[in-house]
Amino acid sequence: MKVANPLYYPVAVLAGGIVLVAGVRLINLPNYIILPTAAAVTIAGATVLKSREPDPKKIAQQQLQQELQIIQNSAKMLASKAETLRQEANQLLTQGSFDLEMLTTVQYACDRAIELPGKIDRLSKRIQTNESLLSINELQAQLQEVQVKKQSSSGVALQHLNQLAKTLQQNIELAKEGQNTATAQLTNLHTLIQNSAGVLQKLQNKLRTGDLTNSQEIQELELLSTELNSFQENVDLLISN
Repeated sequence: MKVANPLYYPVAVLAGGIVLVAGVRLINLPNYIILPTAAAVTIAGATVLKSREPDPKKIAQQQLQQELQIIQNSAKMLASKAETLRQEANQLLTQGSFDLEMLTTVQYACDRAIELPGKIDRLSKRIQTNESLLSINELQAQLQEVQVKKQSSSGVALQHLNQLAKTLQQNIELAKEGQNTATAQLTNLHTLIQNSAGVLQKLQNKLRTGDLTNSQEIQELELLSTELNSFQENVDLLISN
């Protein structure tokens, strides 16, 4: 047990003071006995009080695990909905009267979303013994990869990459300041999953109620599938080693 600084524990100082006053005035102990005794009581009291305090690192790790559990639950819900939508698209494919390329694109986007829970499981194992998900160098490597992808992207995908680049830059600044970036990174990941769920719902509604013989609605379905894929690619960037 590490010795604690009594100055941070007023109760321990008070206890030592009481022992000192009692020893001098009530028991009339000599100074060479009562002074070390009072000091020992003060230090021992501070050490005991410190030992009862919760471990900040342990609390932080527990919070990360709780946040990861929330993310995992969200990922499982997303994967379940994606599996339902993939089956619906497959049923339409077997009918043979709808746009093959569009339905294949929808299925591929769903397949990517279905993989998400497994990725979160691997992420959870990675941070069992780490305070931060990624180091500054890894965050910078991610940012560089995003900047490269932006050069060949456009539309919604480019918007998502711009948002991700901004997020990564903020995380890099936090890491440089010595702050734990794990919570921020998990928050970003959760946001991406929630955004994916919103796009998936739009995609399902459009597939169920839209006119799948209309070229404009087919294009909208393809755009939504592309947007869902874009979110999944950004998730991969955030959790990659």
